[in-house]
Amino acid sequence: MNNLLISGFPGIGKTYFKNNSVLNVADSDSSKFSWIKEGVRNPNFPKVYIEHIKDMLRSKDIVLVSSHKEVRDALVQERIRFWLVYPKRELKTEYLLRFEKRGSPQKFLDFLDSNWDNFITEMENQKFCEHKRLISGKYIGSVIM
Repeated sequence: MNNLLISGFPGIGKTYFKNNSVLNVADSDSSKFSWIKEGVRNPNFPKVYIEHIKDMLRSKDIVLVSSHKEVRDALVQERIRFWLVYPKRELKTEYLLRFEKRGSPQKFLDFLDSNWDNFITEMENQKFCEHKRLISGKYIGSVIM
């Protein structure tokens, strides 16, 4: 497997996969590129993040990145092929429990709870990518191996 880019929804096991894979995997957190400092957005985001992704693709087998719409849109604009990995719509409760178990802040839980359907709809409608929908109990490793 060479140079696979995966835009992954939160809670699908990106960090676990990176830490436990025998492959050369990068787990790239977009927040390191989207903020200059707390409360101040980087005006060059997502461009700087896309450049980082391109660099990682040169040296890694798999690069795991954010599933934010602006990132996905930038990938499409740059004609960078990617998989979009996200849960089936009916798994909202399962994912909220995953976030809670991993210690995500209540603000994050409330945000995803309120926006779940919109996020899933956006992903279902995403063009120019390969869709990988996770079923109950599955994580990112199940679609890679």
